[in-house]
Amino acid sequence: MSSLLNKAFLNAKKENRPALLTYTVAGDNTKKKSLEILKSISNYADICELGFPHNTPIADGGQIQTSAYRAIKNGIKINDVFSIAKNFKKSKKNTPIILMGYYNMIFQYNENKFLDKCKKSKVDGLIVVDLPYPENKSFASRCKKNGVNFIQLVSPTTSQIRLKKIIRDSHDMVYYISMLSTTGGKLKVSPKKILERYNKIKNQNKSKNVVIGFGITEKTIKSLKKADGLVVGSAICKEISKSIDRRQNTVTNVTNIVKRLRNKIQ
Repeated sequence: MSSLLNKAFLNAKKENRPALLTYTVAGDNTKKKSLEILKSISNYADICELGFPHNTPIADGGQIQTSAYRAIKNGIKINDVFSIAKNFKKSKKNTPIILMGYYNMIFQYNENKFLDKCKKSKVDGLIVVDLPYPENKSFASRCKKNGVNFIQLVSPTTSQIRLKKIIRDSHDMVYYISMLSTTGGKLKVSPKKILERYNKIKNQNKSKNVVIGFGITEKTIKSLKKADGLVVGSAICKEISKSIDRRQNTVTNVTNIVKRLRNKIQ
């Protein structure tokens, strides 16, 4: 599937840099603000990830949890997340948007209804944190039929045999979790080591776009710029929290961070 996601990676490659992926929680700190932040940062980000606020996160660190709790407190529901994505796409139709959440939420909402909503809201991809391979095979193929990329996750502990199968069955993007930690943890592994492991994944199939997430900040992003894409989430959520505490403009402050991140990988 030649998707918008693929195009975003191709454009970044033409500019000789990794694609920049941002992650924000839908509805943080309000539905309106969340959409404004998304629209503003997409001027510097290549791909935007939008998280479903969840009250029992598995992989999310403190910064993202704080964002999710704020959104839940503000009454953000699944349908609100879709309406943020849909509104975003009205003015940013060429920027890919990936929704990120947990399977139990999709299951309770109803798989068919959920995929239908994705299609109608022009969602480009899905990351389902707690639906691993091979359990995700049938859902992933249904995503593909609906024109939605299902994004497989791999980690430092993924065995070679398993890696081969995951890459073979993956769509247009594979997400490499750089270290065994929750998001926003300090980079416990040297960038050199991360890139060595990354290259092993990349060498399985050069045509697949592999991004690195977890532990990426303004300090570490430059050292990982050989990757196809880099995901920054916790640093952005932290900035939203700081701006709210200081009663500053969240949209301006978050956009400035994303702008600086983009400059570091040019």
